[in-house]
Amino acid sequence: METPEEDVSSVPRETMEVNPEYLEQLKDLDIPEEEAKKALILTGNFSAEEAAMFYFESLENHNLDVDEDGAFYKMVFVVNMELPMGVGKIAAQVGHAAIGLYQILLRDSKTKEVAEKWDEYGAKKIVLQGASTAHLMQLQALAISLDLPTYMVQDAGRTQIASGSHTVLSIMGEEETVNKVTGKLKLLN
Repeated sequence: METPEEDVSSVPRETMEVNPEYLEQLKDLDIPEEEAKKALILTGNFSAEEAAMFYFESLENHNLDVDEDGAFYKMVFVVNMELPMGVGKIAAQVGHAAIGLYQILLRDSKTKEVAEKWDEYGAKKIVLQGASTAHLMQLQALAISLDLPTYMVQDAGRTQIASGSHTVLSIMGEEETVNKVTGKLKLLN
């Protein structure tokens, strides 16, 4: 089977246009748009499922989710579970955490490069459970001591929780280092 990094010039012209519905389905799976297009072209635009299987097999076979140094990157979000937040509120707070941390990353040339590598190699994101505000603060201190960029969301207090509440901590970096901070936490379900 061919891999997404191969030249697509040998693919017949009629299959070069990707099915927009399939493309959206692949993007919903966090497959980068250009990689999704390549996978669709190389599988003949047969289905989103076939293109996704092709893409994920190529990741396993060719380690496309690591940079040239062999480093995996991820962004994690630790949700403060002691706060009475509904699903929509948590989703909004995680969104704030992602944007806040990404803006911080883009301000510095060193972290900007990390953000670009993370984005280029799949933009892995994980949402985890934190026990309390104190727990989030401890995790943030540990992350900072490991030189990992962080962002702590403090709520404006307009809806479900008090103003200034620490809702979500986001952390970004090489997967191995991030796991030293959050590796034992449970996934949010």
